[in-house]
Amino acid sequence: MPIAVTSKAPAATERCPWCGTDPLYVHYHDTVWGRPDYDDLELFEKLCLDGQQAGLSWITILRKRETYQAAYDYFDPEKIVRYDDNKIVELLANPGIVRNKLKVQSIIKNAKGYLDLQEKGSGFSSFLWSFVGDSPIQNSWRSIEEVPVTTAESEAMSRALKRAGFTFVGPTIVYAFMQAVGMVNDHLIACPQHSQCRSLAL
Repeated sequence: MPIAVTSKAPAATERCPWCGTDPLYVHYHDTVWGRPDYDDLELFEKLCLDGQQAGLSWITILRKRETYQAAYDYFDPEKIVRYDDNKIVELLANPGIVRNKLKVQSIIKNAKGYLDLQEKGSGFSSFLWSFVGDSPIQNSWRSIEEVPVTTAESEAMSRALKRAGFTFVGPTIVYAFMQAVGMVNDHLIACPQHSQCRSLAL
């Protein structure tokens, strides 16, 4: 989650401060972030994109999302695992994505990890959601400073993903992922989206 820019508690109808006023970021905050997602491939894409964020801001990756989707065959693991050296060279020449060899290779490794989990009979969504007891954790933060950057759950998920062959899945990246896909509701309680996300919880 983006670093706080204010210590002021939000007013009754104020969004979480991290999204600022950028229209793309505001739309993401209002319609995506914190809403429970149980779709295997959507979760795979989001986890990969969160890994691409390492050392960068999330808005940077969000602005590149459509280019990422086109570059990586819309995050189809079956296609990604077949990428060869020529494809990697092509990706590293693509100005619309982060041209970092380790990050490019990480998505390929993650695709292999995803398929390996499937072969073992574990659906990706079920595997990930098991770390929060299959239901979103509902938090009640009043200020952005209260929101953690890692938790016991994100540390456990990170360890399990690494064992499964995933990379760029440290506990901080994993917690940002968990926030984004609604495994935890970390909208501040004064943010209108807090109650919206709570109502969507299973």
